[in-house]
Amino acid sequence: MLGGYRGKMLFVNLTKGEVQEKKVTQELVTNFIGGYGLGAKILYKMMPAGADPLGPDNVLGFIPGPAPGTRALFSGRYTIVHKSPITGGWNDANSGGYFGPELKKAGYDALFISGISAKPVYLWIKDGQVEIREASHLWGLDAKETWAALQEETGDERVRVVAIGPAGERMSYLACPINDGHRAPGRGGGGAVMGAKKLKAIAVRGNGEVPVAKPAKILATNKSVIAMMQKHPATEAWSQYGTTRITAASTLSGDCAVKNWAGAGIVDFGEESAHKLSGVVLDKYKTKKYGCANCPLGCGAEYEVNTGRWPLGATERPEYETCGAFGPALLCDEEDALLKANELCNRYGLDTISAGMTIAWAMECYDRGILSKEDLDGIELDWGKGEAIVALLQRMADGEGCGAVLANGSAFAAQKWGKGAEYLQTASGIEIPMHDPRLGPGLARTYQFDPTPGRHVKGGIGLGQLSLPPEKKYVYQGTGEADLRATTFQEVLNCLGFCMFAASVGVTAQAFYDYTEAILGIPFTAEASFTTGLRILNMRQAFNLREGITPAACTISRRIVGKPPLKEGPLANVTIDEVQLAHNFFAAADWNRKTGKPSLKSLGKLGHLQEVIRDLYGDVD
Repeated sequence: MLGGYRGKMLFVNLTKGEVQEKKVTQELVTNFIGGYGLGAKILYKMMPAGADPLGPDNVLGFIPGPAPGTRALFSGRYTIVHKSPITGGWNDANSGGYFGPELKKAGYDALFISGISAKPVYLWIKDGQVEIREASHLWGLDAKETWAALQEETGDERVRVVAIGPAGERMSYLACPINDGHRAPGRGGGGAVMGAKKLKAIAVRGNGEVPVAKPAKILATNKSVIAMMQKHPATEAWSQYGTTRITAASTLSGDCAVKNWAGAGIVDFGEESAHKLSGVVLDKYKTKKYGCANCPLGCGAEYEVNTGRWPLGATERPEYETCGAFGPALLCDEEDALLKANELCNRYGLDTISAGMTIAWAMECYDRGILSKEDLDGIELDWGKGEAIVALLQRMADGEGCGAVLANGSAFAAQKWGKGAEYLQTASGIEIPMHDPRLGPGLARTYQFDPTPGRHVKGGIGLGQLSLPPEKKYVYQGTGEADLRATTFQEVLNCLGFCMFAASVGVTAQAFYDYTEAILGIPFTAEASFTTGLRILNMRQAFNLREGITPAACTISRRIVGKPPLKEGPLANVTIDEVQLAHNFFAAADWNRKTGKPSLKSLGKLGHLQEVIRDLYGDVD
C-alpha cells in the first residue's frame, strides 16, 4: 500500500443501518489520488444516472486525501462529494480545520454514506470502531450546539465534529455541513443532502498514525516551505489578517461583487466603506489566532463581540468571500451586520456566498420594483440596510415565509416566483463567488464549464490574471493549454488535501511534488501531476455527461461577463470573450465543444477510465 493511506474506506447505508469496510487499492490511489478524484471514481460506480439528489441513491462522501494526518504543512483539508440539488450534477466542496486529518487518524481514508435513515442519527467513529447512533435529541440544535453536545456525549473534548444546523435539517439547498464550529465545505447543497439522509452529524476521534514513505523528506520539505514563506512579502499580512487582508483592495479594484455585480466599488461603495470590512478594522474583536491542522500560516481568528446591535459573544472572523457577499454586494458597510450574518450562517449551516448573493438578487429586485415589501414579508430591503439584511437572512435560516423560498437560492426563487430571472448572477444555477471574470477573464470559463460550476477554487488561469495589466489579461487566443495546465494542477492539489493559500505565500509547485513523492513513495513530477489531474477532471466531466449535462446546459449570467459592460469604475467598458476562452479550453482538453464528450483517444491515453469509455462509446477494442 502507498503511504498516506490507512488502507480502508468506510461505507454506511443508512436505510439498512449497515456499515461496511472496503480496502483502498493501490491502483485507485495511484490514478485518482484521493479527495474528489477518488470520490468521483467511487460515485460514478455506486450511483445510478438520474439519482434524486435528496433521495437514497445519492451518495455523500467525506474524503481527506493522502496528505491530511501526515506532518506535511498546509495539509488540513478534506472534500465532500455528492450530486448537487442546486445544479443537478457533480458537486465537490472542501473545508479546512481538523475533521479531515482526524478521520484518517481514526482509521479511514474515506467515508461514503448512502440511503436514508428512518430517524435522525449521527455517526460515531473512533479508532476503527463505527456506530450509527440515535440523534433525535440533537435535531433542532445548531452546528455549534451539536458540537458541544457531542463533546459531552462522547466524553471527549477533542472530538472532531461535522454537523448540519437547522437549515440542513430543512433541506435548504444553500445548507452546508459545518466542522470545527465555523469551517464549511460550503457550496452545492451538501447540508441538504445530509438533512435528507437524516444524518445530523459525524463525530470522529482517532489516535492512529498515518504512514508515509519518506518521513525525512517530509521534514526537509517542511523546512523548505518555511523558508519560502519567510521570504515572501505577503506572509505576515496573510497570517495576521487572513483573507480579510484583500477585502478593501478587491472591492476597489473591481474584483469583488458590488451591488449584485452591477456596481463599481470605488464609485458605489467607496474607499471608506471598503476599509470598514477589512481585517485591519474587524480585528479589534480578535482574541486569538486560529490555524487549521498542520498550518504554519494560521490565517483564521477567533473574535469576541459584546457590543453593537447583535452582541454575539465568542464568534469567528468572517472570510473574504463572506465579507464580500454581505458587504459590497449589498452596499452594506455595517460591521455588526456582517458579523451577525457570519454567525447565523455558521450556526444554521448556510453557504455564506450563496446566502449573501441570494439576498443581493432579492435586493436588486426590490429596488427595481420586481419584488414588493409584501413579497418579502414586510422587510424593506433597501441597499445597505443591515437590519433588513439580517432580518431576511434569519427568515432564510428559519425557513419561514419568503425565507423558505430564498433558502434554496436565487435561481430557485426566480423560478418559483416567476420573476427577476434577468437579475440572477449565477453559473448553472449557483451564485457567483467573489472574484470577477471582468477582471480575471479566465474565471468565466472556470465558472461556466468546470464540472463543479461557479467555483474560484477549481483552477484555471483566471485568478492569476487578476493583477495583470490589461494588455496581458484580455487575450483570447492561445489560452487553452495554460488554462488546462493550471486546472489540472489544482485538481491534484485539492485531491491531495493541501490548502491553496500556500501559493499565496510563495510555496512552489515543486514543493507539493516533493510532498507527494515523500508521502506516497512514488516519483511525482509536473507531467505526472498533469496526467493525474486530467484523469480526475475527465472523471468529473463524465459524471455530468451521464446526467445529461451538455455544454449548452452550462450557463453563466451575461452581466458577469460584461454584457452590457459597466459604465464606471476600473472595469468600465470591459466585455470579455468567454466563448473563445471556452473553445480554447475544450480544444486543449480534447472535449467536443457541442457534446462535452472527451475524445476516445484521449480517454484511452489517460487509462483507468474503462467504465467512462463504455458509457460514452460502447464496447470498443
